[in-house]
Amino acid sequence: MIKYLKNRFALTDKGAKGVFISIIYSALKNISFMLPIMLLMYVLQGILGYGPFNLMISILLFLIIGIFMFIILNKDYVTTYDQTYKESANLRIEIANIIKDLPLSFYSRTDLTDLSQTIMKDVEAVEHSISHAIAGYYGFIFSFIIISSLLLIGNIKLGLCVIVPVLASMVLNFLSKNIQSQATKKYYKEQRKSSKMFQELIDLSTEIKSYNLAEEKEKKSIAFVRKLEKYHISSELGQVMPITAAGLVANLSLGFVMFFGLNDLIVGNINILYFAGYLFAAARLIDGIASFNQNFGELMYIDSPVKHINALRNEEKQKGQKTDFNKFDIEGENVTFSYVDNKKVIDNVSFKTLQGKKTAFVGSSGCGKTTVLRLVSRLYDADEGEIAIDNKDIQKARTEDLFKHISMVFQDVILFNGSVMDNIRIGNMNASDEDVLKAAKLANCDEFVEKLSDKYETNIGENGSKLSGGERQRISIARAFLKNAEIILLDEISASLDVENEKYIQDSLNKLTKDKTVLIISHRMKSIQNVDQIIVMNKGKIEDFGRHDELLSRSVTYKKMIDSSKKSEEFIY
Repeated sequence: MIKYLKNRFALTDKGAKGVFISIIYSALKNISFMLPIMLLMYVLQGILGYGPFNLMISILLFLIIGIFMFIILNKDYVTTYDQTYKESANLRIEIANIIKDLPLSFYSRTDLTDLSQTIMKDVEAVEHSISHAIAGYYGFIFSFIIISSLLLIGNIKLGLCVIVPVLASMVLNFLSKNIQSQATKKYYKEQRKSSKMFQELIDLSTEIKSYNLAEEKEKKSIAFVRKLEKYHISSELGQVMPITAAGLVANLSLGFVMFFGLNDLIVGNINILYFAGYLFAAARLIDGIASFNQNFGELMYIDSPVKHINALRNEEKQKGQKTDFNKFDIEGENVTFSYVDNKKVIDNVSFKTLQGKKTAFVGSSGCGKTTVLRLVSRLYDADEGEIAIDNKDIQKARTEDLFKHISMVFQDVILFNGSVMDNIRIGNMNASDEDVLKAAKLANCDEFVEKLSDKYETNIGENGSKLSGGERQRISIARAFLKNAEIILLDEISASLDVENEKYIQDSLNKLTKDKTVLIISHRMKSIQNVDQIIVMNKGKIEDFGRHDELLSRSVTYKKMIDSSKKSEEFIY
């Protein structure tokens, strides 16, 4: 049952166990509501002379039932809502841990708006079902089986009068499962589209205004919202109609009990208490089946969120064994990789760079340079071949063992909405303030930080929106200084910088890369002419490698790049 609950509702192990306990208490709560009626029937039967009666025993039973109901109702409330809040936290933590272990390839084929909706909205939907539906749904089923058995033991005919319509109501709901599921699935998909649409409108607000597209986008947005409203109404109707029909069928219990019960009462087959007792039981089960049908509807609604969460769980994660790296030579052998099937970005590439040496990858856009760096850092895994550090295949190593030896400084810097100090400390979360300031100084951050209102405690805005490109880049380099990793990966970090910022960053990089194993990608050919090795790539393959002077004399691609670089520098607007 616990395994079933975990898979059916995308719960954690702890959450599934907790929900199972909640179901037990929910079933006991339903049964406890029948006990006062049963005791009242016993007392009235004795008072009216239909059976034995003892006042003290009756009072004692009332007390016992009262205490039992108080305990059960309290436990039902506490376990249900405790599990709701605990599982809400546990599920989000589990998803965060899953995301942490996913390769970068997952993000390249996944819409990030959709992912954020899974973390927030889908988990919220599951959370609501835990507190309002799951325990009540399964608790009713278990309690219905027990109560039905007791009703049949008491009187088979009247028991069937109560049970059959309730069962028919449940069956009707089950038969409408596909109708309800399809109705909610369409609305769910359109909701997802609306999130993506509004996220896009926010992200591209500058472009929309600058190209005078505001009116057109507004019309499309309004049209989509109206369409979404229609899907919402259709979704509600798709659930309300089967639930209402099932509820009407369940109400037949009272009619059947009254019709057949009155006949038996008239001919003397049962007494008035039996008749009243089964009427009470029918009324109680009608209330229960009404809640059951509503709970069933909610469980149909969360089908899509549950599938999204389980799909995230089933994503292939990057795995590996604990690995110690002591030397930092990097060697790639027959490496092949494709972002999309059958379209090789890297095709049977082999290379080697020695510890403490600088290697530059050059070539035209799309030749695979950045992909090599992504494979070396294991942001992606190679399809074929092997990349080894210290003669150890990195795809067999735990990512945390690999990442602690690698610092990446890429062209697109990602910063958090926090202070300068906090953003630099990401390089080493255990670093002292003194270490952070030292790293910042090495990265030439002092020059612009001293001009900020609160110096290193200044909030830099979402993704560093209050800083220039060069200032953001220097914070990224400061992180690398703070991490002090043995391998440094640099990807086009000065491509969009002005001359002054480039000078600051070049000074910082010269300090950062000293005695490190460095892989560089740069279109500014002057910046890489003095490295220890230059690897020329062309259409996913290595065309040649060597020093600047050697390649200039024998590599056609490299010579073209040098000539193009000179022409670019000499160009006057």
